[in-house]
Amino acid sequence: MSGFVEKPVPVQVPGLIHLHTGKVRDLYRDEEGRLVMVASDRTSAFDWVLPTEIPDKGRILTQLSLWWFDRLTDLVPNHVLSTEVPVGAPADWAGRTLVCRSLDMLPVECVARGYLAGSGLEEYHRSRTVCGIALPPGLEDGSELPAPIFTPALKAEVGEHDENVPYEEVARRLGAETATLLRQTTVSVYGRAQEIARDRGIILADTKFEFGYEPDGEGGRRLVLADEVLTPDSSRFWPADEWQPGRAQVSYDKQFIRDYLSSPASGWDRRSEEVPPPALPEEIVERSRAKYVEAYERLTGLRLELTPAGAGACSRPRPAGALPVQALLVQARPGMTKGALFRVRPSVLLERMTGFEPATLTLAR
Repeated sequence: MSGFVEKPVPVQVPGLIHLHTGKVRDLYRDEEGRLVMVASDRTSAFDWVLPTEIPDKGRILTQLSLWWFDRLTDLVPNHVLSTEVPVGAPADWAGRTLVCRSLDMLPVECVARGYLAGSGLEEYHRSRTVCGIALPPGLEDGSELPAPIFTPALKAEVGEHDENVPYEEVARRLGAETATLLRQTTVSVYGRAQEIARDRGIILADTKFEFGYEPDGEGGRRLVLADEVLTPDSSRFWPADEWQPGRAQVSYDKQFIRDYLSSPASGWDRRSEEVPPPALPEEIVERSRAKYVEAYERLTGLRLELTPAGAGACSRPRPAGALPVQALLVQARPGMTKGALFRVRPSVLLERMTGFEPATLTLAR
């Protein structure tokens, strides 16, 4: 058993039909037939959607996806039409909403790997292959592969684990032409993103994309990049100066949330299929948020400014020589007391003690 610890109740908005609640995103259809994707602050681990949210996570993921979409348009079109918040929607949707084309989605997670980690590492230890692709001997946790590989997975429902499959299975299900196009596009986009990240001192170890088809206006169809793209939720980002094969890598993803849940401190046994994971402590929540902010700023070179709830998010260039900001803003949320705001400060000290770069903290009033 897995899934939602506490399944959220969809927000009802006039003119929108709720279609689906995913691990992070809520999906609606508007009266014009467009899709409205709203990125929440939910987070997941071990196929569970956790009961604790990471403040501002949805906005950060949305802004980072938009930044990447702009840099990939010459390789593949994307599904974004606008970021306008629908009339009547909650103010909190600002900065986390994408209005998108409705596509014929393909039921495949298109994974590109340039380094050995995660489920790929587990399969390599068993058979010296990843999704049926033979790899050379002697590779370790975090080793760079001879060349990027396409390792697809079949999409699963919330609470289930995506199933890695060989390329031939994708060709059998979707046809050779579509399978070839998915592989070529996935590897091409990964290569572009890998170069951009490398220039910023970050290794893009692996990532996953989702694609769909839409009519091309000439009686055919074209492949379109959809969902989120190249975020810490869909990718493994490692600081290049700390990369060391043969051990678990320092990362900008939610690995340390998994590490906490796997530790005795959480009091949870992940092998239990009936007992859901516990709420995350405040320290883990704050460090998670700081990771998302740092990933955004190091990749984009922009300083992320998250304004009070409802006002959205914006970015501006970081001054030359400025360090990435770990936690620019802690939002005052409903029910949050003044004392709760000040309790954030010890975590800033903790971040500095653990090797994070200095944080700039601004409290919203």
